[in-house]
Formats: sequence, C-alpha cells, structure tokens
Amino acid sequence: MEYIIETERLRLREFNSEDSKFIVELVNSPGWLEFIGDRNIKTEEQAKIYLENGPIRSYHENGFGLSLVETKDGSLKIGMCGIIKRDNLEHPDIGFAFLPEYTGKGYAFEIANATLKFAVEKLEIPVVCAITQANNEKSIRLLEKIGLKFVKPITFSNEIVALLFYSNQD
Repeated sequence: MEYIIETERLRLREFNSEDSKFIVELVNSPGWLEFIGDRNIKTEEQAKIYLENGPIRSYHENGFGLSLVETKDGSLKIGMCGIIKRDNLEHPDIGFAFLPEYTGKGYAFEIANATLKFAVEKLEIPVVCAITQANNEKSIRLLEKIGLKFVKPITFSNEIVALLFYSNQD
C-alpha cells in the first residue's frame, strides 16, 4: 500500500471504497455532528457515494484531498486529514476529524502538522487556510499550534453561522 505521509506513529493514505464502514462511523461521531454537521451518511452505500464524489474525485481533479489516518502499529483507522479545494475559498484548506477515542493523544497535531508541511513543500501550495466554528476550541488550538493565524470571521452564502478563517499567510 502506498502512503502519502508517514509520521512517528501514523500513516496517511488515500481513501478507497473499502473504507465506507469507517466513514459511516466517523461522520456520525459526536464531534463531527457538532462541528461539521450531519452529512446524512447512514449506510455503507451512502459512504461509498460520499467517498467517490468527495475525496476520491478530489485526488483525480486536484492531486490531493482528505485521506485516511491510521496507526502504524495495528493499522487502526482513527480519522481523516488532508487538503481540500473548496469552490468558496480562494486557497486550499486543511481539514481533519478523528474518532472520539483517538482525540487528546496528539494524533491530530502529528498528522495535521505533517500534512501542512507536505502541502507547502511537496504539493507546492504556498497558501493553506482553514475554517472552523468559533466554539470548536480544540480545532482552534490545533490550527494555531501548526502555525496558522486567525484572519477574520467569514460566512458562506448558504450558511447562517460565521466561521473563523485561518491562514499560514500573513
């Protein structure tokens, strides 16, 4: 299997349709539902469609996308992390989400830091941004820890809630 990034404890690899069971678990976890929102993915079939139309399409169109985070010892699927190109943002942004039992162990920092470095150095994306809800304190701390700085609050046209916009560019 080919890995995009390997850190001390983790590996990042592209999603495939066989990851659909994991996706159902992740997108229905409490943190995802609270801070990202209900994507109405309740079955493995719906998860396969999400993967095909989201991360897998992004790999082909952009050369990057959200990817699976797994542990090196035991290859446990614990989360996702990657770079996303959204139509409503000028620059690609970094995103991450983890199953609740794997938060607070430094995994998110380890892979997000490596992913940001990979985006800048290997993918040659000089400006990487991030968006998060104002009440998502863990994400805010992580974004700041990997070197992103708060720029401004933003609201997308179809959203009511203002998001916090971060960037690695001053």
